[in-house]
Amino acid sequence: MITSSVPRSGPAAQDGSDRRPATRRLWNEAPQGLLRALMLFAAVRLCGVAAMVVTNQLTHRPLVQSLAHSWDSKWYLHIAVHGYGSLVQVTSSGAVQTDWAFFPLYPGLIRGLITVLPLTPGAAGLLVSWAAAVVAAWGIYAIGHQFYGRGVATALVCLWAALPHSVVLGIAYTESVFSALAAWSLYCVLNGRWLWAGALAVLAGLSRPSGFVVALAVAAACAQEAIRRRGRVGPGVWVGAAVGPLGWIGYVWWVGQRTGDPWRGYFHVQDAWNSRFDFGAGSLLFLKALFLHGGRVVYPTALAIIAVGLLLFCLLCLERPPLPLLVFAGALVLLVLGASGPFSSKPRFLVPAFPLLIPWARALVRAWRARAAQALLVSGFLAAVSLLYGAYLTSFAHAAL
Repeated sequence: MITSSVPRSGPAAQDGSDRRPATRRLWNEAPQGLLRALMLFAAVRLCGVAAMVVTNQLTHRPLVQSLAHSWDSKWYLHIAVHGYGSLVQVTSSGAVQTDWAFFPLYPGLIRGLITVLPLTPGAAGLLVSWAAAVVAAWGIYAIGHQFYGRGVATALVCLWAALPHSVVLGIAYTESVFSALAAWSLYCVLNGRWLWAGALAVLAGLSRPSGFVVALAVAAACAQEAIRRRGRVGPGVWVGAAVGPLGWIGYVWWVGQRTGDPWRGYFHVQDAWNSRFDFGAGSLLFLKALFLHGGRVVYPTALAIIAVGLLLFCLLCLERPPLPLLVFAGALVLLVLGASGPFSSKPRFLVPAFPLLIPWARALVRAWRARAAQALLVSGFLAAVSLLYGAYLTSFAHAAL
């Protein structure tokens, strides 16, 4: 049984029935640390947005159009305005791609904003993404602070902000919303708030195809709690585990009904986008072609990021984190390794997997305490390279983000 290597404090650590003391400590002890972490997060991400705008200026492109109208963003905005079933795209190979491949929560939030506020769909999409990114950083800090302390929590948030593909946190994509729901669902389940964890898992399941991994993490935590307490748990534990997958299952079933095949219809829709779980066969074929014939910088970089992600997961296992964090991160890594689809998009799917950064954050804190100046210099250089690469992805790289 994998448990946390960092002891939980307070009564919640002993009986598992009420973890409100941990939540109170977060508010009472960490407001300054939380504010500092969120300000650092905002500063890094604003630098990323500025890099994108400057890049567009230098290349004589619309300054902010790439923020709200890149790749999948166009589909989400179209769904928000016109609803489902109104946009179809036929590929060169004859595959019919429909908007049913995109989950409804994000376009639903955009639709809600443009209904009550005088915003364009693009501005509403950015507002949702930016606000959700801050909420996600807050949740990540809360988890890091509870289990590893203020320094690691701050480093965790900063690292998450500076990831090469964290550029998607500042554009009209779903990663921000999914990360926010995942972080707070995990925080709730780690503090015994089973019903809240299940409810947030439902929303996460409505946010994107990989959203079911949050419900999987909640179910793993519930099973661990039931085993630890020999089945003597309250109904909230079982309810949290049971309701978690309902959002994802409900949308998949709805798409199946629309296509005439309730159980397989959604997966047929995804097949048209070349998106399926094939145990890595498609990725291996792509890598073979990449090694034989070469490719643009995006693809070797994506391969390197995935390899680093796998290494970080191995290091995370050695850290013995709480089980829900391990399940959540491991499931996302498994999806990236085993699913087909555009190889250049795979690093983006790892952005919500913030637990992977825990070993890195702890090492960064140790380095900071030993040699602060050198750690700051190296960290600043890597962050700058990462932000510039994010601008490159949105402005120069003609590959799916």
